[in-house]
Amino acid sequence: MPPGMRLVTQRLVLRPPEPGDLDALHAILRDPRATRYWSTPPHAAIERTREWLDTTLATRPHEGEDFIVELDGLAVGKVGLYRFPEIGFIFHPDVWGQGIASEALAPVLERAFAVHGLAQVTADVDPRNAASLALLNRHGFRETHRAARTWLIGEEWCDSVYLALARP
Repeated sequence: MPPGMRLVTQRLVLRPPEPGDLDALHAILRDPRATRYWSTPPHAAIERTREWLDTTLATRPHEGEDFIVELDGLAVGKVGLYRFPEIGFIFHPDVWGQGIASEALAPVLERAFAVHGLAQVTADVDPRNAASLALLNRHGFRETHRAARTWLIGEEWCDSVYLALARP
């Protein structure tokens, strides 16, 4: 992603992640509500979040593209395609229910097709995560299949619902 690139919506600024996002991201990734259906348990130590952020920062442009979501100048979440073509997102619970995720998802999906030329965008969602499934459904994603015991999160096996959105 070009340095300094920003996507701007009515309320949000989506920008590339930076090392300075560590504290804001740790506030999200340590929260058990935010990480309930995430691919890892809550980050107890900030070092775990630093490792996660370093991996995100090391993603090469041909591999994926992530954005930090800012609301009123504060980092409140992350949305993007960490590895093409799979979309992922996580937001601080303080902004849930305000349409922030939907507003952030729209330009990222548009960019996935228009700029990156993806034929489809996919998602892997825990079937208990009704909010994420509803969000993706509103954006046109459709279920392709399901699988059991796909993620071991801490000591709990979780299932997956796989969804896809074809290029318009």
